[in-house]
Amino acid sequence: MRLHRTPRAPNPRRVTMFIAEKSISGIEFVDVDLASQAHRDAGYLERSPFAKVPALELPDGRVLTESRAIQTWLEGRFPEPNLMGRDADERAFIEEADRQVELYLFLPLAMWVRHTHPGLAMLETPQLPDFAATQACRGREAAAIFDQRLADREWIAGERFTVADITGFCALEFARGLVRWRPVDDGLARLQAWRDRMAQRASAAAL
Repeated sequence: MRLHRTPRAPNPRRVTMFIAEKSISGIEFVDVDLASQAHRDAGYLERSPFAKVPALELPDGRVLTESRAIQTWLEGRFPEPNLMGRDADERAFIEEADRQVELYLFLPLAMWVRHTHPGLAMLETPQLPDFAATQACRGREAAAIFDQRLADREWIAGERFTVADITGFCALEFARGLVRWRPVDDGLARLQAWRDRMAQRASAAAL
């Protein structure tokens, strides 16, 4: 298997952390330089027509190009430790939490970063400051909701670590690294404490 990725980009990091949590070996990592537009080369577009990272080449030659689909495939082949649910009920609630994190926290924070940071201007042409400001507000509003949820649970989806925690952590780290925002900046102490616990996991250093 071969994973095409950009190590510090948030979506590839979701997959890299997932692989690290499961201690999966035998995957070759191929770095794709977004700054040089390598994701738009003809060869890469054959694997990922939408010019996105990550892309996982499977043993039979097929390619998966969506982070959640890659995680689902890996979960099926490497079921332990379980990160996506052991039965229909648990899978549904974990998927709901993961989707809520992705749609309401991850995506707005990513758009805030991509439409603000000058180093990412080549990915967003043109960058839209007003849109960035709107997305910043939406992402921070979602962060407040997740902060409240953590009042009665240890992890995003409930009582154990799951894929939803990986998604949330990668979202916060992308914002922390490029727009210097942390949950504690908005008084979100529970979300900040959760982030700090996440940062102690070995997979958080897997790049």
